[in-house]
Formats: sequence, C-alpha cells, structure tokens
Amino acid sequence: MTPMPGAPFPADRPRRLRRTAALRDLVAETTVRTSDLIAPLFVREGITEPQSITSLPGVVQHTRESLRKEVAELADLGVRAVVLFGVPARKDPVGSGAYDPEGIVQLALADLRGDVGDDVVLIADLCVDEYTDHGHCGVLDDRGDVDNDATLEIYAKAAVAQARAGAHVVAPSGMMDGQVGRIRAALDAEGFDHVAILAYSAKYASGLYGPFRDAVDVTIAGGGDRKTYQQDWRNAREALREIDADIAQGADMVMVKPALAYLDVIRAARERVDVPVAAYHVSGEYAMIKAAAANGWIDGDVVALEHLTAIKRAGADLILTYLARWFAEGPGRA
Repeated sequence: MTPMPGAPFPADRPRRLRRTAALRDLVAETTVRTSDLIAPLFVREGITEPQSITSLPGVVQHTRESLRKEVAELADLGVRAVVLFGVPARKDPVGSGAYDPEGIVQLALADLRGDVGDDVVLIADLCVDEYTDHGHCGVLDDRGDVDNDATLEIYAKAAVAQARAGAHVVAPSGMMDGQVGRIRAALDAEGFDHVAILAYSAKYASGLYGPFRDAVDVTIAGGGDRKTYQQDWRNAREALREIDADIAQGADMVMVKPALAYLDVIRAARERVDVPVAAYHVSGEYAMIKAAAANGWIDGDVVALEHLTAIKRAGADLILTYLARWFAEGPGRA
C-alpha cells in the first residue's frame, strides 16, 4: 500500500507535534520499557566482596550473596529477567565448570531460584569460554581448532546442569553448528521440555567484547580469535540462515549480538520470524558511552536512552544491557 502524500507546506507542519514534551510523548512511535530489558550479571567464585570491573564502570563481579541482593533489588525496580555469567576459580581444557553441579553458575542459579522462584526469569549463558584454560568457546582438537561436534556434547551437559539448578532459559552463545538441536534433545530427554532456549543466533566476531572479557577473565590462547565460529561482520544474509537453522532446531527466541552496529540485522530478523528477537547491547557499546561521558564529550544519559530506543525501534523485543538498572531507576520510572 502506497502511503498517501501529506498536505504541502505551509498547511503541513510536522513541527506542530514536537512543540512540547507532552506532545512528543503522545505521538512517540517507540517506547522502551523496563520489562523489555535483561540485566547481564557476573558471579565469581572465591571472592568475599564484589569486585569492580575497570572497563565496565558501575558493573561488578558479584559474590553469591551480593548477586542475590542485586537480583532482589532489580526485581523491585521492575527488571524481571537476568542472564548469568560465571567466573570460576579454576579452568581446564574442556570447561568442566560449565556443567559441574557445584560450578559457580549452577550454585548461583539454585540460590536465586530459591529466592525469587518464577518471579524473575533466570537465564543462563551457555558457553565454556569462561571455563576453559585456552579461552575458546569449545573443546580443541589435536590441531588446536575448536571441535564443533565434540563441543556439542559439552553444551548438552551444561544445559542439563543449568536446568537442574533452576534456569528458566538457557542461552547458547558459542555459535557451534547444531548447538540448539543438541541442547533441545538433551533437555527433553532429561524431562526439561519446559526450559526455553534463547539462541545467540547471529553473534558476530566483533571488536566490542573487550570489557566483557575483562569481566570474565578470558584471554584467548596465543592471541587467537573466534572468527572461525562467530559470524563475519560483513555478512547479513548469513545471519538469517543462522536464525532459520536455530528456529528449525527448536530455539524459542533468537538474538543478534552486538546491537548498535547490527541494527539492519535486527530489523531483518524481526521481519523474517515470529519468535521473540533479542539484541545484546554489549560491553563495548556500554563502555564507549561511559568513557565519552566521563570526558565530557557527550551527555551519557541522553546517549544511553538513544541507544536503547534505536535497538527497540529496529525491532528488538528484548534488550540485554548493562544499562538495565540505570534505566529502571531513571527513564523507566517516568
């Protein structure tokens, strides 16, 4: 349907609807709500006090107890979903902490499920890079390459461990071929057919993850990268192929990561699929706002809200963001 042309100037004056804040709010096309946001949280084994993360101002590595307090406070503010990342005391070649029943995320999930029950959606990031001594998102073969199919078996074990510990949603982020199907089969076989999968379907090999790797103490061995399994940032059609595959394998929700540099992919995903689309406003995107604001170069609060609104406007239903608490305490209260 071709839109009808507006009346010509001077009868048509779009500025009429921008004259006051109340008018602008009345006709706003996009609204970000606190309930749209998912707060990424880090929990570290073996610490007694929360540890600041220099490259992520305002974000910490939590103890189990401080994590419980944070989630309770977020819930009171209206943030009803969190995603957990673990920082173990020990790492090994296969990332066994990801599926150990006594692993830090499994213990934290059990704590939180006991505290909040079903009132907060508990999402467990499902990967092994935080737990491996080489920093890759899977187990390595004899050549030092990530072994896709062997890694799927690790993911399946981790999914079951997370579900058993209390996760409502598992979120595979390793970009292994076939990961969603293998995880769905493992969950169903163990009686966890009610546990949902949020697939990191279009996760790009971005340069914006540096602060996150500080947060989880990950260094890729030998100065390597993840370009053989994370997506090439030059490609958009390939992202849709990945999204289609994940939905066919049983994904309940799909994600695009990062967000700001991939608004076109978010839009294409939203137009293509009927499942919820999430976007991850990643650590580097958050850190750039904080750094520029600290230098007085931008109004950090204005830009933060602009970022979140752009992501929602592009088509994301859900936004994973380190701005969740800030938004809930500020703009989300309005």
